[in-house]
Amino acid sequence: MQCNVGKTDKTIRLIIGAVILLIGLVTKSWWGLIGLLPIMTAVFGYCGLYTLLKFDTLKKNAN
Repeated sequence: MQCNVGKTDKTIRLIIGAVILLIGLVTKSWWGLIGLLPIMTAVFGYCGLYTLLKFDTLKKNAN
C-alpha cells in the first residue's frame, strides 16, 4: 500500500470522522462507528477508493 492521502485530506478526514463518532455517541447509535473509516484512512494515509479511481492528494517531491 502506497500512501495516497495528503496532509490537508488527512486533516479533513480526521475532523469528519470525529464528528461522525461524536454524533453516534450523542445519539447512542452504532452508526457512529462509520466515523472510524475516515479516521483510519487518515492514520494510514491510504484510501482504497482513491486507488480504484487513480486519484492522489499526496504531494510528491519534485526531485
